[in-house]
Amino acid sequence: MAAGERKFRNPVPTVDIVIEYEGGIVLIERKNPPHGWALPGGFVDYGEPLEAAAVREAREETGLAVALKRQFHTYSDPARDERMHTITTVYIAEGSGRLQAADDAKKAGVFGRKNLPGPLAFDHKKILEDYFNGRY
Repeated sequence: MAAGERKFRNPVPTVDIVIEYEGGIVLIERKNPPHGWALPGGFVDYGEPLEAAAVREAREETGLAVALKRQFHTYSDPARDERMHTITTVYIAEGSGRLQAADDAKKAGVFGRKNLPGPLAFDHKKILEDYFNGRY
């Protein structure tokens, strides 16, 4: 690198999806670190719109087809993912089809506000609190 040049590091874009399904929301138990229960989601591919990434990740991890209802909120705390600085855009979607854990999901289940599993990975406890409390 020449004198005076800066090397830029940028956060990595991700998506997470609150899938409303059978009277609850879908969570997956992660196969890979960081372990725990999480909203379905993952990394956005280069050239892929966020909405397409959300639909793809939902299907890959849960087997469900989703209809995106709306963008919920973006979370950007540099500490939200212990592996690297990520920024997630969260969508709310309606799920249809048969729920089945796939891809990097060990298990998948439907939960309500009062019976969330633990531990929750990433900052998903905060996201779910915001969702259930009607924030954003």
